[in-house]
Amino acid sequence: MGGSELAVRDIVDDLLRVWHSGRTGGLATIVRTVGSGPLTVGTSLLVDANGAVYGSMLGGTVERTVQQAAIEALRTGARGMHRFGVPAGETGSSTGGMVDVFVEPFSRRDFPEFPTIAAEIAAHRRVTLFTVVWNPDPDLIGQHLITGKRHNTELVALPDSDLFVVSFAPPPRLIVFGANATAAALTTQARLLGYRVTICDSRETYATPEAFPGAEVVVDWPHRYLNTLSASGEIDSSTAIVVLAGDPKFEIPLLTVALRLPELGYLGAAGTYTAHVRRMEDLRAGGFDEQTLATMHSPAGLDLGARTAGETALSIAAELLAARSGRTGQSRSPRVAPATDSRAYDTAEQAFITAL
Repeated sequence: MGGSELAVRDIVDDLLRVWHSGRTGGLATIVRTVGSGPLTVGTSLLVDANGAVYGSMLGGTVERTVQQAAIEALRTGARGMHRFGVPAGETGSSTGGMVDVFVEPFSRRDFPEFPTIAAEIAAHRRVTLFTVVWNPDPDLIGQHLITGKRHNTELVALPDSDLFVVSFAPPPRLIVFGANATAAALTTQARLLGYRVTICDSRETYATPEAFPGAEVVVDWPHRYLNTLSASGEIDSSTAIVVLAGDPKFEIPLLTVALRLPELGYLGAAGTYTAHVRRMEDLRAGGFDEQTLATMHSPAGLDLGARTAGETALSIAAELLAARSGRTGQSRSPRVAPATDSRAYDTAEQAFITAL
């Protein structure tokens, strides 16, 4: 059985803290769901020796029951599968559901391999974790095995075993060109969505690490830096690019490189509607056809009525998530219609000016 990388990534720092403390916690992971609505395979919950809980399973009776199972694991050292019913009211449907949860003690002795997994995740390298969740031999239940490019451990065949497999891929990357208040707010939003964020600007006085906590900051000409990344194979279908540098002398050479990339997950260029019109004219003059230009989100961001840097960043992050999920970004309520009045352009333009 396979799982989501939510199994560890979301609580990796909490797990490391428990591991290094020398004490024992209880770790519970959803390994199978049946009709359980928003509960996701791979979601994990950790209870430490003091009873503090890290991670979530949407609250309600299921989470409370899982917490108790994790506490029992840390007290007794028991490992095993538990099946819990999910009430209809907690699944978002009228039928209810069921989850299978693997519960195990978590400590240096129980999971000696964990710091290796944490280090690989922090270094943005792919690593896969196998956990024996059932075997006729109880001593094998809860055993872990790591594989990856740097961990070539050979898998040992375990007849009659159930293995839970979770693969941690490098996080998707967001590259923001233009160091300003919107970029700082977008860094926060994107990191919440699981992106590794890079800020690039040629102005050294603006591109400072202190202004963008949690992001890699690069001082370079935007088009040159993007060419360097492309040549080294660091741009793929999961990469997102947001252009906040509105000056044509920075923006047009950069977009010229970006629109010619063989693959890219998202390309957005922010700015007013007037800037959008100028941008498209310049790119058409540079030889780009309408089909190619249609792959760019311009002006970037959903129409949320954004007026501040934070709101503008939120609108771009929302569009980025919609593009990543293959959704339209329209309201889920049929009673709310999108604005069609031409005044919407004026509102968006004023909002971006304010945000800058």
